[in-house]
Amino acid sequence: MRNIDPARAKWMRIRMGVLSGILGLGAGAVVASAYRVQVEDGDAWRAAAEKQRERKQEVKPKRGSVFDRHGSRLATSIEVPSASIDVEELLGEAGKSEGQKAESAKKGNEDLVLRAATARLSQILSIDPVELYRKLATKKRFLWLKRKISLEEAQALRDIGDPKKEPQPIRGIVIEAEMRRFYPAREVAGSLLGFVSPDGDGKDGLELALDEDLRGKAEEIEGLRDRSGRWFALPGAKTSVAGHDVELTIDQAIQHLAESELSSAQRTYETIGGSVVVMDPSTGEILALASTPGFNPNDYSTSDVEARRDRAITDRFEPGSVMKVFTIAGALERGKLSTEEKVYCEHGTYKLGPVTIHDTHQNDWLTPEEILKHSSNIGALKIGLALGEADLYSTYRKFGFGEPTNIPLPGEASGVLRPRGRPWVDVETANASFGQGISATSLQLATAMSAIAGDGKLIEPVLVRRVTDVEGNIVRDAELPRVRREAVSPRVAKTVREMLVSVTEKGGTGEEAAVHGFRVGGKTATAQKVDPGTGKYSTDKFTASFVGFIPAEKPRLVIAVVLDEPMIGHYGGDLAGPVFRRVAGEAMRYLGQTPPDQGHIALRASPKNEPLRASASLASMVSLKEPEPGTVRVPDLNGLPMREALKVLSKSGLVPTLAGSGRLVKQSLPAGTTVPKGSTLELLFEPTT
Repeated sequence: MRNIDPARAKWMRIRMGVLSGILGLGAGAVVASAYRVQVEDGDAWRAAAEKQRERKQEVKPKRGSVFDRHGSRLATSIEVPSASIDVEELLGEAGKSEGQKAESAKKGNEDLVLRAATARLSQILSIDPVELYRKLATKKRFLWLKRKISLEEAQALRDIGDPKKEPQPIRGIVIEAEMRRFYPAREVAGSLLGFVSPDGDGKDGLELALDEDLRGKAEEIEGLRDRSGRWFALPGAKTSVAGHDVELTIDQAIQHLAESELSSAQRTYETIGGSVVVMDPSTGEILALASTPGFNPNDYSTSDVEARRDRAITDRFEPGSVMKVFTIAGALERGKLSTEEKVYCEHGTYKLGPVTIHDTHQNDWLTPEEILKHSSNIGALKIGLALGEADLYSTYRKFGFGEPTNIPLPGEASGVLRPRGRPWVDVETANASFGQGISATSLQLATAMSAIAGDGKLIEPVLVRRVTDVEGNIVRDAELPRVRREAVSPRVAKTVREMLVSVTEKGGTGEEAAVHGFRVGGKTATAQKVDPGTGKYSTDKFTASFVGFIPAEKPRLVIAVVLDEPMIGHYGGDLAGPVFRRVAGEAMRYLGQTPPDQGHIALRASPKNEPLRASASLASMVSLKEPEPGTVRVPDLNGLPMREALKVLSKSGLVPTLAGSGRLVKQSLPAGTTVPKGSTLELLFEPTT
């Protein structure tokens, strides 16, 4: 400054001062702004920053499980791996500019990478390489390779994507967990349960009807995304959402028994299908709802659509002679008939207007009980005509015909009771009195017979016992019994019940349905099917059925057996009767109810204050290490009563084959051995002395 002109030096000092002042003001402004942002407005800015990182993700809840009445799992959801791929990452294109991607494509590198990846992936996943290459060629950032793969396939994919194990790893593969619906009992109750689509939606049966309960409600879970875009839940966020569990009235052991006998009858008589309904007439609980042909809901895609239909509720058919039961009950209720009154049955042939009606046997004078025993069409139609069109129609409606039972299953048919908009003429009334010109379902027949087996009240069938949430709290509970109305008085119900016992006694049409040691009541039916081509009754297509109850004194079970279009034979007593006998007899033994003359056979579960003989082995079963996936360990059932043995066995995933009665003395597979789920275990029972 000494050699500079004083005036100029002064000016320079002024400028430096001004500049320093400006810089000081700027620095002050910056500090002030920083203070305002970080201190005064710090909370607001911090919240804004967090908001940019926070994301709410909709989490699909785990689908609820379905149990039978004893807690055996019929349907559940398990986590299985699924594989997807980011094709851009596979090609090494992630993060490149469009120009760089175009340059890479020109060199033909992409096609080589895609073809090499296709060859390796298609081999591991056993999928069509042509279809896989076509998918990869779309170059999408997300593509499903295969959903719900095995653990071995998942590990193989991880290995080929690991740089430590592969010199040329396949990049972009993502293994993530998805829920898969699993049915431990396989085909058992398949038509009843339905199935679930890969996206987790119920598509048939109970899975569809109760989809809202089972699926639960999707919830938004708060979480954060890192710089790679991966989402993770915040600490403490609720992630254990799940749908409701459903407990059915179905007994898995009785369901399996009914399905086995039905399948055997289908093979023996070459039917196109059939159904069996087992009900408790005192509560309306459905213990079995079997339909054949059935299917395995674990592999529903390979099954035929017809096999997935639950014939017990969807198939309408002319019930035939079973309706004579309700015709006679209505006439007795209204005083148009007495138990000792005899009806002239015209020696087997009766002409009504232009129609001639025949009986299988030539009968003259028959009481109402004999009309049921010999299944006289002419006797039934005369009672129906005496009752009158209006009262006959009213009787059938009181027994639930022509209306749905309101069972919670999709596709239930209500049946047809009479032509819409007009009453029956005499011929139609006559035909309806013995089950022609009207239609019903197997479940409707079982429900109507339950009114006869009970005290005359029509009880609504119940399939769902209760619905509970993930914590075990009851969401919905069935009130039993659900009485819809009184069909007939208790006196008439008891009278008809006693009449029906004669059907299964010597000389009755249902001799084959008799169960040794029990008094059994019921009614056979052999109904001609209408040919849809001609509109007339077919001469070679029939529906054979038997609907009955056991024991007659105080019915514990009502069982309806319906066989559709048997090729070998066609009479209901000869075909459906034996199915009823086997299902009823085995079910009664399983329930611990023995014939009155065999009271020494102790089949009931031990009282609460009396320990089970096999309690030690049962305890050891619980402590054993869990077997490998897809396998089960055979339990020790030695010495258990049949009912208790089947309870234990139903939870293990093994299929029982029963012989004898009493307590278990032998099982075909040694206790403790590991076998695949669904394996057959033969059980031999012997009476105690």
